[in-house]
Amino acid sequence: MTFAIEKIHHVAYRCKDAQETVQWYKTMLHMDFILAFAEDHVPSTKAFDPYMHLFLDAGQGNVLAFFELPTQPEMGRDENTPQWVQHIAFQVADQEALLAAKQHLEQHGVQVLGVTNHGIFHSIYFFDPNGHRLELTYNDPNAAHKIARITEEMKLAMLKEWSETKRAPHHTHFLHETELG
Repeated sequence: MTFAIEKIHHVAYRCKDAQETVQWYKTMLHMDFILAFAEDHVPSTKAFDPYMHLFLDAGQGNVLAFFELPTQPEMGRDENTPQWVQHIAFQVADQEALLAAKQHLEQHGVQVLGVTNHGIFHSIYFFDPNGHRLELTYNDPNAAHKIARITEEMKLAMLKEWSETKRAPHHTHFLHETELG
């Protein structure tokens, strides 16, 4: 017997305040609050650890979930990983939608970085009230053509070179040539 992953069921993160988190995602990203449950004991481990678990609709069957854990130490982040690395990226329809989202966020006092040109997609970046970095992105109209330039052999060669040298191979520098020069 074999299996295949069908899709991501949900992605879960910790939040500082469940109600604030729901309101922020509803207001800033127009996500619907679809489900919540709370327990005093963790079902998988049976440990006493009261929590609120909430679920937000991230569109097309994608679910973003959060846990508020009031008896645990204050949440932090992995200080050994740069803030730009760990993030959640959400796709919007096009450039117009991305610019509208950027304007909406900035009007609500959210500091936004970008628009950044990644060659195959364009993105803005910002933080939620829990300190999680978020990205909104749309696919470049020429993405399929650019992606087609990255062959199976190229991907494997890049991975091999990276594994051996820990230096960025130059095979795909064409993707960021507009942004980085």
